This record gives sequence, structure tokens and C-alpha cells, in this order.
Amino acid sequence: MSHDTRTPEVAAPARRFSAELPSTRRGAQRARLLTVAQLGGWGLPHDAAAHVVAELAANAALHGRVPGRNFRLTLEITADRLRIEVTDTRGERLPAVPRPGEPDDESGRGLLLVTALAARWGVTSGPFPSKTVWAEVELPEPSGASAPETATVQTPPRRG
Repeated sequence: MSHDTRTPEVAAPARRFSAELPSTRRGAQRARLLTVAQLGGWGLPHDAAAHVVAELAANAALHGRVPGRNFRLTLEITADRLRIEVTDTRGERLPAVPRPGEPDDESGRGLLLVTALAARWGVTSGPFPSKTVWAEVELPEPSGASAPETATVQTPPRRG
């Protein structure tokens, strides 16, 4: 008779977040706030990601807006990176390749900031009529011992 000596594995908590937001300035601001809160809850730094989300969400609200339709923000941890996706319903309006602007330009610098903060970024078309602008931000390596995936709660012994 053989015994199974394998230890059961505990599934790691999901590291994916997604929210549908209105294609407005307020929706873009909310995307940034949700990103800060979610990454904070995961114990991850949020500065670079918050800036990237702010730019991508602002572009979705400004250039990808279709009245009555929302955009979707998705955050997902993949190995050593945070993947940020912003999906809108203007698939025919692809972002322009960023170029340095003139000193007096009042807009057009958002994707330059995304390029500076993200390890890489791009656009995925579809399903019609949508597009997803995505960026990947590198995460710092964990320092020291890794935190346990699950917490253990100890209760005091019962008296009586």
C-alpha cells in the first residue's frame, strides 16, 4: 500500500482586478484612485502604475469616448510585472506614437510619460468596436523572506 506524501497546495490569492468606469474625467480620476487602493491592498508600490493608469484612463475618456459607453480598467500581476489594461469602444482611434512636443504644447505628452514609466506598452485591437491600450510596469523584487500566502490565526485556549 502506498501513501501519498504530497502536501496539498494552497491557491495563491487572485492578483487581478477589473472595473468598468464612465468615460469621463471623473471616471479617469476614479481609475487612478482604484489603482492606488488595489495595489496598496496587495502591498505593492503604486506611484508609477498610478501615473500610467491616469494617462491611459484620461486618453480613454478623451479620445476613446463614445457617449453612453464606459471604459474598463484591468490590473493583473504577471510574474515580475504589473499589467495595466484600459479598454475603450473606439477601436478605430489608435494612439499615435509618442514624440517630443513643442515646449508650448498643452497636450500630447501622456504616452511619453507611459513610455518612460513602463517596461513596454502597446495596443490590442478588438473585439470590434474596442481596443485595449496596455502597459507593463516592472515590480521590485521582494526583499528578504517572502510573506506567506495565507495567514494563520491563533485563538487563545478556552478556559473552563
